[in-house]
Amino acid sequence: MTDEELKQVWLNNYRVVPSIFNDVKKVEAVSTAFNTNIDAVLKVSGSKIAELAKKLNLSWDDLHKIKKTKIGKPEDVIKGLVKCFEKGIAEEWITEDIDVYNWMTKEIGYDRLQMGGQAGIVANAMAACGVKKVYVHTNSLPKKQANQFLKFENLCSFDENGEEKPAFQINRSKDVPLIHWILEFDKGDVFELDGNKAECPKSNRFIATYDPLNLSLTIDEAFVKDIENQKLNYVILSGFHALTKSSGGLKLLDKALSVIDAWRQKCLGCIIHLELASTQDVAIRKAIVNKIVPLVDSIGVNERETIDVLQVIGEEELAKKCEENPNSVNLFEALLKIKEKTKCPRIQLHMFGLYITLQNKFFKINPENNRKGMMLAASVAAHKAKIGNIDNCGSEPLWSLSREVGDVGIAEMRALVKYMKRPNMLKTGMADYAEYEVIAVPTILVDNPVTLVGMGDTISSISLIGSYKERKLN
Repeated sequence: MTDEELKQVWLNNYRVVPSIFNDVKKVEAVSTAFNTNIDAVLKVSGSKIAELAKKLNLSWDDLHKIKKTKIGKPEDVIKGLVKCFEKGIAEEWITEDIDVYNWMTKEIGYDRLQMGGQAGIVANAMAACGVKKVYVHTNSLPKKQANQFLKFENLCSFDENGEEKPAFQINRSKDVPLIHWILEFDKGDVFELDGNKAECPKSNRFIATYDPLNLSLTIDEAFVKDIENQKLNYVILSGFHALTKSSGGLKLLDKALSVIDAWRQKCLGCIIHLELASTQDVAIRKAIVNKIVPLVDSIGVNERETIDVLQVIGEEELAKKCEENPNSVNLFEALLKIKEKTKCPRIQLHMFGLYITLQNKFFKINPENNRKGMMLAASVAAHKAKIGNIDNCGSEPLWSLSREVGDVGIAEMRALVKYMKRPNMLKTGMADYAEYEVIAVPTILVDNPVTLVGMGDTISSISLIGSYKERKLN
């Protein structure tokens, strides 16, 4: 079968996408926690990076001397940005220094403000897709933050008195806005300095974060108590990646364990999903894998996060292999190893051009519905990349409908199917492998995307709600 013929097969597979919204609208309730903030988004060019480097008197060699992936001074912001630009990867580095925050405010600025933090981004996506009720955790909710929530009555949080209201209507005026910098760059752009040059291989972004509340994992007690009494279909968790060992992050993470366990006990029947993010502190990353992952039903990772997990479960050689060549076969081997070591029932990888889900047989979501959710996620993600938002994706046609999947996804799918020795999977995207079920979906790619912020969170969460079928909740 030629690539063009295979694209037609998947175009036909994707035709089910519009009807999946009907199932999404049957989802009763979802909660998202813990990190919500405001993103200051800026598109940076290679020439702008060079300009900032020269202002700080940084040489080409200086920029490539990275001792740790944490921001201690303005120079580290540029080092992280250059690293991500050159490799076409996404990373988030944390700073605890107010002077760095002030320097970014003065020297970098932003093009626009938008919703940030996995909890906030996912909440907007869930509400836009038509979920009946979305509860979002906010540790800071002044008017500037409230303005980033979609103006939907079904998207709720809690005011300063602990009363539930539509999030966009709340103004906890004493709260301080939490702002993160999202520095986006484009494939094919060139960074030049000191007679050296690097071309960006893939559009992506670097995130520089100063956020005292999320760094301390501040949890809203009104939210916690209310959620315990709701009959939820899904709980989407994230925000642990911002913790640092030096700031007491391990104890803070332990504090969250009892909250998650209470939801597990009281929200019977729901699926708890953990979206892993770029976690630079190795001790925190290891604690997330060892303590949070055992409490959840599902985790979501990208290429970088997959490698990060390998590094803390004793699979350094495989991590190095994936870093050198992050293709579908190497990453699938990584998923198998992560599955073996963590025992997590379901793992979803969103890599460039292809999504792969590895799950236990007889998991709560069957392969057919899983595939539907992944195709919905791919369609919505492509729409977001092209248009810049998904504010009305549940009520207006997606830009991506009737678009063919990308060449990269087809090539990665072929390689994976050959490795697995499951030829029928090429057309269906579904197969049994050892004691697991594997679902793989080639995706729709967008050249020069308007935004990539929150793309992984959007993909993972929409994959879940798109796979929903009505079932009785206890």
